[in-house]
Amino acid sequence: MPPPAPKPTAEPPKASEKSATRPPKSQNKPKPSPPNADNSKRGQSKKSQDYDFEDDDELVIPHEGNFEDDVEGEDGEVSKEVLSELLRLMGIEHHITIKRAQANREGENPPYLLDITGPDMSLLIGRRGETLSSLQYVTRLIASRKLQRRANIIVDAGAYKSKRSERLQQLATRMADQAVETKRIVTLEPMPANERRIIHMTLRNRPDVETRSQGEGDARKVTIIPK
Repeated sequence: MPPPAPKPTAEPPKASEKSATRPPKSQNKPKPSPPNADNSKRGQSKKSQDYDFEDDDELVIPHEGNFEDDVEGEDGEVSKEVLSELLRLMGIEHHITIKRAQANREGENPPYLLDITGPDMSLLIGRRGETLSSLQYVTRLIASRKLQRRANIIVDAGAYKSKRSERLQQLATRMADQAVETKRIVTLEPMPANERRIIHMTLRNRPDVETRSQGEGDARKVTIIPK
């Protein structure tokens, strides 16, 4: 018997047929962006100021010459009545003068300053002004309830806050100049929240430094960082 004929084998597809059966490779495939890319950009553009202040903190108190004496206004009058009653209950002999800071720009609503004078001012001020801050908090709380809105006031005693604010502004400027000159971070002494705010507010528009708060509780302090 003759040997069986070999089976025909299929020809391999030509190169053109291979390319026709495969989907074309995408060109210029976009690379995946790294995670948090947008967040990092936003973080770079954000100025690292940390205004972590209590609701009771006041703004920087203007210098004495920028106040108007014996002004009238509901916030000031209601708060004066509340403060006077608190001082009477405490047995503190006192006189209260209402002043108001002059507006620096149109539409600004500057606070009323209730300045207490009398023989026992050191008792009202307390250590690092803590007693005075507590008195302001209680006065503002009661006055705000009477007014049905936040009372726009600052309580001072013997111009303590005004003088302290001016000294802190001078300190902030002097320490910022030192940080820029030496190119080293300057750390200030621990301060209460309202005094840290004065430092932050004084330097916030300087392009050559930035300020941060660090630490916890009574040890919290401001650092001035040269750029």
